[in-house]
Order: sequence, then C-alpha cells, then structure tokens
Amino acid sequence: MPWHLWIVGVLSLLWNMGGAFDFFMSETHNTAYLKNLTPAQLDYFNHFPLWAVVTWGIATWGSVLGSLALLARRRLAVGIFLMSIVAMVLTTLYNYVLSDGLKVMGRGAAPLVFSAIIWIAAFLLWFYARAMSRRGVLR
Repeated sequence: MPWHLWIVGVLSLLWNMGGAFDFFMSETHNTAYLKNLTPAQLDYFNHFPLWAVVTWGIATWGSVLGSLALLARRRLAVGIFLMSIVAMVLTTLYNYVLSDGLKVMGRGAAPLVFSAIIWIAAFLLWFYARAMSRRGVLR
C-alpha cells in the first residue's frame, strides 16, 4: 500500500468530518454553534426543503464514508465519493439557483471561495480514489 494513501485518507477523513459536524450542528439547531448567524441566515437554514437537507446529508456523510472506505482500501470509495458529488450538485442547485442562499449568506467572495474549495476537495478525492482503484490498491 502506498504511504500517501494513509495521509490522504486521514486528512480527507478529518476534512469531511468537519462538514459532517457542520451538518449535524446545523440540523440539530445547536444555538451555541449557530450563534454567529444573522436572523435571516438562521431562517434560511431552518427552512431548507426536505430534499435539500437529504442531499446535503448524503454529500457530507457520504464523504465521511468515502474516506473510511479509502482507509479500508475498498474500491467502494470511488462510488461513494461520486455519490457525494452528485448530492453536492443537487444541494448547490438549491443553495445558488433555487434559493437566495448566496444573498443570505453574505456578499463578497468568501462564500464562493469556500464552496469552490469544497468542490475541489471532493473532485480530488474522487480522482484519487479512482487512481488507487485502477492501480489495484483498492480491492
């Protein structure tokens, strides 16, 4: 097994657990975690349609599962990361096309830059898992 699989796997697990933590704290309406949000932002998060909550959950928890599968050297990681990306497409569609998510979350480049980083990380993990699968590292 290549040494970098452990590094990528552990770092991706930590990164993706951050997203899952955000999802959990947001969906459980943790007041201490959400205290810095404006009333408009809280209202926005509290009124996500069910399908957007489900796709957000699949995207975040799926990425955690993908990282675990990568660490377990399972080829299934490729499909799980891809499923997470598909769910991200649907969540992003809601956030930026079907709602005023960008307007509500604030003007400026920060929300878009952070979203871009999330997308880049997701695609890099999928490409990495595919490469490891094609090399026979994942079984």
